[in-house]
Amino acid sequence: MPPHPFRNVAVVGVHNTAQARHLAGHDSASIALLGALGALADAGISPHDVDGVVGPASAEIALELGLGPCTRRPSALGIPSVLDAAALIATGQCDVVVVAAGGAGIHIDPSTTAPWTRPTNELVVGFGLFTAAEFALMARRHMLTYGTTPEQLAAVAATIRTNGHVNPEAVYYGRGPFSVDDILASRMIADPFHLLDCATTSEGGCGIVLVSAERTIDSPSPLWILGGASDSFGPAYAVAPVWDFRPQPDADTAGRVGARAARRAFSMAGLTPADVDVAELYDPFSFEVIRQLETFGFCGDGEGGSFVEDGNIGPNGSLPVTTDGGTMSFSHPGINAQQLQRVVRAAQQLRGSCLTNQVEEAEVSLCSNGGAGALFCDVILLGRERP
Repeated sequence: MPPHPFRNVAVVGVHNTAQARHLAGHDSASIALLGALGALADAGISPHDVDGVVGPASAEIALELGLGPCTRRPSALGIPSVLDAAALIATGQCDVVVVAAGGAGIHIDPSTTAPWTRPTNELVVGFGLFTAAEFALMARRHMLTYGTTPEQLAAVAATIRTNGHVNPEAVYYGRGPFSVDDILASRMIADPFHLLDCATTSEGGCGIVLVSAERTIDSPSPLWILGGASDSFGPAYAVAPVWDFRPQPDADTAGRVGARAARRAFSMAGLTPADVDVAELYDPFSFEVIRQLETFGFCGDGEGGSFVEDGNIGPNGSLPVTTDGGTMSFSHPGINAQQLQRVVRAAQQLRGSCLTNQVEEAEVSLCSNGGAGALFCDVILLGRERP
C-alpha cells in the first residue's frame, strides 16, 4: 500500500472566537485574525513560526502577523481549506499552517434576509429560489419518494437546537430546550421548512493550526487527518437543484452529492461508517442531516427519517450529531467560518475538551460541509491515531 497522503500532517490547535448576533467593532478579517491567534495560542505556537495561511483573509492575516514571505491560499470554504493546508505540509511547502475564517459586518440589516440567501443569477431569481427554497426542493423530493415526515425533520432540528441550548458558547444558549412540537409550531419559511428547521444568522470566527509530524513532539494531543474528499455538481445557487441531475450516466445524482466524497474519504482512512464515533454534520436545514446520514452510509436510502426519530443522533445516541448546536444554534457567521467550525468541534470531541455533549472516548469523527441544495458536499475524517 502507498503511504497515507497526510501521514505527516497533524492538527494541533483549534479555536472559536466569541459568537454573537453582532460583534461590534469587527469585520470578517478582524474576527478571522482573532480565530488564528486563538488557535496558535491553543497549539502553543508563536505566530512567527507560521509559514502558511489559508482562508479568505489569508493575505490580511499574513500582514497583521508580520509573516512575509509566506505561502497563502485564499480558500473560501471550510473542509477544503483544511485539506489545502494539509497538502501544503504534505508536499513540503510549509511546516506550520494556520487556517482561519470569520464573518462579521455582513448581515447588517436584521429586517432583511441574509445576503448569502439572496439569489443574483437571472436563471433563479425570477422563480424566488432563495437558499431555503433550493434546499426545500430536495427535501420535498425525498419526502415524496420515501415518506419522510415533517416530524422527522423536526426531530433533527430539535436535537441540534437543544445541543446549542446547553452550550454556553452558543448563540442560542439558554433558548430551549426544543421539542418537535416547538419546531413545527414555528412559522413556515419554505415548505417543508419551518423557521426552526433553518440555520440562524450570527457573527464569529475560528482557526485551526496544522503542523508537520516532526513538530508534534511538544503537542500533548495531536490529531490526524484520516481521509477527505469533495463532490460538486456545479456552482451553488446559480442553477436550480434537481435531485436526479446526473451529468455522467453512471454517477450518483445531485440528491446524493457527497456519496462519492464519503466513499473516498473512508477508503483513504481504511474505515467504514461503523467506525465513526461522532459526526459533526453541516446543518443548514434539518433535512440535510437526514440526507447526509443516508448518503454517507450510516443508514440506507429512505431510512434516515426513522434513524433520527429513534434518537440515534442525540448526545446519548449511537451516532451523536452536530454536538455544539451547529448553524442552527451554535453560530452561522457568514459563508466560511461556520463550515470550518465543524472541524473545530470534531477536534474538540477527539481531544475530550468539549464543554458540553462530550462523547466518551471518541476516536474518529466525520465532518461535512455544504449540501444538496448547494450542489456540493465536502467530507473529512479526523482521528486520534496516526494513519
